[in-house]
Amino acid sequence: MTVHLHPLAGCAPTPLAHYLKAIGILRLVAQQKDSDVRGFWRDQRFWLLTTLDEAALEAFFLGEYAPTPFVSPWNKGSGFYTANDKGLAPVEGSRAPRFEAFRRGIAEARTQLDGITEADATVRRLKDQTKAKKGAKPARSKDDPDYKRELAAAEREFKRLKADLYGPFALAWRGPHRDWMDAAMVLSSEGEPSWPALLGTGGNDGRLDFTNAAMQRLGDLFDLNSDDGAPVPQAKALLKTALFEIPSAALLDAAVGQFLPGSAGGANGTTGPDAGSRINPWDFILMLEGAIAFRGQATRKLGARDDMRAAIPFAVAAQAVGHATRGKEKDARGEQWMPLWERPASWQDVSALLGEGRAQLGRSLVRRPLDFARAIAALGVARGLTGFVRYGYLERNGQSNLAVPLGKIEVAAHPRARLIDEIGGWLDRLQREADDAPARFSASVGVLSDAVFDVLTREAEATRWQSVLVAIDEVERAQASGTAFKVGPCPTLSPRWLDAAADDSSEWRLALSLGSAARGYGYEDRRPFDAVRAHALPIDPTKRWSYAIGADKRLINDPRVVMKGRDPLSDLVALVERRLIEASQRGSRTLPLVAQYGAGARLDDLARLLAGEVDLERVVTLGRALMALDWRYVRLPSVRVDSHGDRPDEAWEALRLCGLPFAFRERTIATEPAMFRRLASGDAAGAIELALRRLRASGLRPPLATAIADPTTGRRWAAAFAFPIDPAVAAAMADRFQNPTSTETL
Repeated sequence: MTVHLHPLAGCAPTPLAHYLKAIGILRLVAQQKDSDVRGFWRDQRFWLLTTLDEAALEAFFLGEYAPTPFVSPWNKGSGFYTANDKGLAPVEGSRAPRFEAFRRGIAEARTQLDGITEADATVRRLKDQTKAKKGAKPARSKDDPDYKRELAAAEREFKRLKADLYGPFALAWRGPHRDWMDAAMVLSSEGEPSWPALLGTGGNDGRLDFTNAAMQRLGDLFDLNSDDGAPVPQAKALLKTALFEIPSAALLDAAVGQFLPGSAGGANGTTGPDAGSRINPWDFILMLEGAIAFRGQATRKLGARDDMRAAIPFAVAAQAVGHATRGKEKDARGEQWMPLWERPASWQDVSALLGEGRAQLGRSLVRRPLDFARAIAALGVARGLTGFVRYGYLERNGQSNLAVPLGKIEVAAHPRARLIDEIGGWLDRLQREADDAPARFSASVGVLSDAVFDVLTREAEATRWQSVLVAIDEVERAQASGTAFKVGPCPTLSPRWLDAAADDSSEWRLALSLGSAARGYGYEDRRPFDAVRAHALPIDPTKRWSYAIGADKRLINDPRVVMKGRDPLSDLVALVERRLIEASQRGSRTLPLVAQYGAGARLDDLARLLAGEVDLERVVTLGRALMALDWRYVRLPSVRVDSHGDRPDEAWEALRLCGLPFAFRERTIATEPAMFRRLASGDAAGAIELALRRLRASGLRPPLATAIADPTTGRRWAAAFAFPIDPAVAAAMADRFQNPTSTETL
């Protein structure tokens, strides 16, 4: 038996019509011709593996294909309420065996429509009475109270009968037309319908009824009056276009609905002011044949928190995350992620995948795109998938809905994806608060959501994880201003974040030094006490976050919070000043800033900082975020000390040795607050004079007599005190002063 491989260039993952067309082709060939057919996605197209060669495949669709009965009698535009409807009547009156299932579906639909048809006719008759006709009695006024009452009663009766349709159809319908019903709606246990976004509102989108349009497209392709339903002359050329993307001039001017936005026409749709809708009838019909595969699982038992989308394959609520533009369009219909796979799969495999089409986080069903990305990264979806095409059902172009592709998401293992679980609950609460929050806070939550989505769906580079940390800090800065502070700050982060975000930059190493700073660490458990995070947020490590909320339900004004986000230099200077004040209040004459072992600042990084060669704003932003780290469990190698590499100016090293939190080489050099105040105010010369005097009093021989610096440099020198150094680095600095290599200069 020969097997043929067909690259269906006309079936691409985007737009949605072409994706659904591929699913429809696989389903129809499997169910009606070759049960062993396989299909898969590769190179931006769908590949069909079947015993049918190209001629046989075309012959099947042209001569044997039996359409699924697309009937939606619950919609007014379906053709059931119009005499001799141009879409329904020709199919209902056809004689060919290939349309037998369609005729049976129409007949079963009509058995339940006698009462509702009469009610609809009454409504139409009353509305016609307001239209003046020549030779007839005068039209009734729409403002006539009696007319309003009659019309309202007729419309209520129509709605009552329509609401009672779904249950009888669900009980009585069997066969392929029931498959269509299950794709078009999900019935609750009370018989109330919900509408999957894929097929609008029960197979209807605005004024376009998909089922009636499909019947008209069948009339465009087949001779419905013939005994065998033979294809019309242009059907073959149009089929080649639909399957193999061979150009054809036989496209029709007809509505395409939400599935093919690029062919919808309208203003700016061509080089002129306006364009019509252009469609291949095969595309429309095969698209609906594929949509049937996404039937809602009406019998699935949903949890108390699960909404209708949980019953629809890979459908989630809408969320403005992970795509470039965020318009003001309505997106209440949510999103749907269409699966891609590269291994040949049978229709049974694909049907099973879609039948159980859901992603999970732990035991919870995914409800939002960001959670979907987390599930994919954690391999929480069915194995064998290589990616998803993300579609958003958006209301644009007036009240028209369009299925807009929002990007392709690769399915790949992200070993560090579980790190997001540490902030998952916090991010959920932030997003709920962001809906009605000020613009700054909403924007910062959006940036954090985008950063998380990016790190889960792309290659996990350190810079992407750093972007998450930067976004966390931006959210916390908005909270520190009093917005959504009840949500609380970022929860404690595990040390694994360091492995994910670490790079070999000076900015990262300096951020570690700042983020780990505390008054001290326990000897055995390395537990920090009095960490500097309390100077960025009103946090007391001995109390819950609620302590920061005052009696007036506002965020308290904590005098310890001095890092206000004004600018990085000011924040760092304020941090050091606050630490010196608190030390003096305890009777201490040191600068209580100690880094976790291995996190202290290096000489070469400090040299670049003082020379203005590092991005200080990024350093401070990352450092603030790293304050949330659980530093008890961080294990870092010792700080590398390279005395022959780049190092700070001797004048600054003299200043820094007068601001240590520890004794070294049996020396304790007391910190002089006046020295730092002069330096912060721009009086570098005065600060250096005090520092040199202190060093000489401690037995060190400075290799300089004095030094000067401009006020800007002086403030940068002061800010650099915020980065703790290890004793080994301090000892390397002191070597200059114990064994000076230069003569004293003025």
